[in-house]
Amino acid sequence: MPRTKVSVIVPVYNTGKYVDECAPSLLGQSLPADEYEVIYVDDGSTDDTLGRLEKIAAAHPNVQVHTRPNSGWPGAPRNLGMRHAKGEYVQFVDHDDTLGPEALERLYEHAKRNDADVVLGKMSSTMVRPRRLFRHTVDACTIENDELMQSMSPHKMFRRAFVEEHGLRFPEGPWILEDLSFVSAAYLKAERISILADYPCYYWMKRDDGGNNTQHRFDPRHGFWPNCRSIVRQIKDGTAPSDDIDALQNRLLHRLYHVEILSRTREPEVLREDRAVQRQRFDAARELALEEFPAAVREGLPAVSRLRAELLERGDFDGAVALAERVREVKARSRVGALRWADGRLVADVTLDLLRGDGEPLALVERDGTWWLDPELVDSVPGTDGGWEVRDPFRMAYAELVVKDRDREDWWYPEGDLEVRLEPLGEGRSRLVASGRLCLDPERLAGGRPLERGVHDVWAYVQLLGVDRMVRVTGDAAPGSPATGPALTGGRLALPYWTGSGQLALDVDQRQRGFGPDTAGAAAANAARGGRSLPLAYVAATAGAPAPVQVTVSALTVKAELIPGADGATAHLRLPDRLGLPAGRHPVTLPKADTPVAYAVVRHGALLRLEGPAYAAGAGRRLLDAVAGHRRIRRAR
Repeated sequence: MPRTKVSVIVPVYNTGKYVDECAPSLLGQSLPADEYEVIYVDDGSTDDTLGRLEKIAAAHPNVQVHTRPNSGWPGAPRNLGMRHAKGEYVQFVDHDDTLGPEALERLYEHAKRNDADVVLGKMSSTMVRPRRLFRHTVDACTIENDELMQSMSPHKMFRRAFVEEHGLRFPEGPWILEDLSFVSAAYLKAERISILADYPCYYWMKRDDGGNNTQHRFDPRHGFWPNCRSIVRQIKDGTAPSDDIDALQNRLLHRLYHVEILSRTREPEVLREDRAVQRQRFDAARELALEEFPAAVREGLPAVSRLRAELLERGDFDGAVALAERVREVKARSRVGALRWADGRLVADVTLDLLRGDGEPLALVERDGTWWLDPELVDSVPGTDGGWEVRDPFRMAYAELVVKDRDREDWWYPEGDLEVRLEPLGEGRSRLVASGRLCLDPERLAGGRPLERGVHDVWAYVQLLGVDRMVRVTGDAAPGSPATGPALTGGRLALPYWTGSGQLALDVDQRQRGFGPDTAGAAAANAARGGRSLPLAYVAATAGAPAPVQVTVSALTVKAELIPGADGATAHLRLPDRLGLPAGRHPVTLPKADTPVAYAVVRHGALLRLEGPAYAAGAGRRLLDAVAGHRRIRRAR
């Protein structure tokens, strides 16, 4: 009997229909059913959830259901699930999320290949922005890779023997932040941690009823602040203290300080919540910051975040509100150069920067060799009468381009990096700018695989001076217009265009946009007349061997080839010498397209030549085609 490789542990409570929506993704895994088990633990549901679970278990031998009295939180059910688990690894899944079809097989193989204690699988989500942690697959790392702190949810794969050896358990009862407690302990103990970034493993999706949003986050019964204090101490106990702002302990604590502490001082929370309620959170965050976080954590923050921390730690709530009102107005701006196809990739130069609310660049001012934050940003913020010093303009500054699969919520990272630099504005003023090359390869972008059929939107994330923004990559062309000509990549048509909001998008395989009026000009731009191959200016082909592609000649499906052109941007379409079609001029179309890209002139079943669709076929032309195979007529011509 095959050994159990993976135990999937799913805590449930009053889940209802979401059990049935999640179950197919758990039961339809590519890993054989006798090599993994699904363990549902019902936390005292009062609706029909238990009946739904028992029905699933009755139909699937690798599913088991356990029940327990209601504990009020997922920690106790997860712990019970681990006690029943037989798998070499355990994978935690929430009842309203789903797994990619090959998730368990890929995660397990990655874990075994690298002898990993913990494996982080790429997450797709409608609830959080993409994390650069999942930009590249990593075979092995440790907690020294502090980017691990970007992913603190429990939806990972853990070696069961490792969990048992270190007695890792979730806090039980209504204990908010239980996932941070478990995961941070695992990170600190793990000898090898792996990251699988080339396949979407876990889909963490927002429920239509909002049921998987953490409600009552600051309810005293859930112990947010004491629990946060406990996690801080756990990290401090597992690392060495240091005054160096880049020491491991301070880098790990940065995530908790930035997310759980400074969030109480910044937009949108400090401006959205009831002022009296938010003041209580502010005071609680201040107490925790002063008592538990080393000064080096605050000193290592970028300029705007460090100012927020200063206002928090001296108890200036009104100052924090004033700063939040100013920072809320800051917008990110993207600028895109001329888009073009090169070696099968969509390329363009991209520049990102930040603008103040009045549309002017968010600037740095240099005085006597020292940089100061834009006076317009800190004007009227208490404690900044003399300005606010920017000790290191590049502290934690970065930017990246990301491509979102609109149908599947998957995020992918194009090739190349964006570089952050200071750009002079004159009169002692400069701005931070991130720039680089967008290089989008439809055949390799999805973890080395072709993009799925669909629309793929191009976004950018920028973090400068402690201000972070997601921004659509936009251009100056009319919304809805082509961004550049179409390309045939991997036998599918790729259509770059500007959406109704002006965002750059790529439609792969004609999901929404067809080869129609907006691309007919590019189709007609090929040569008026050709030999047995025809240059197609809108087709991108990678240098090297010819690329196979299927086309339709009249009603006949034909295997053709794309021959890379010498210029690297234009390919030649070549059809077989014999087509077996009646004599005449036959339209050549791409799959799922109606507009001809060429016309094949056939005589006695043989291809005589290819012609561009712009070539007029008048009566004289048809006569020559009809007699083209006659030897005397050929000599006369």
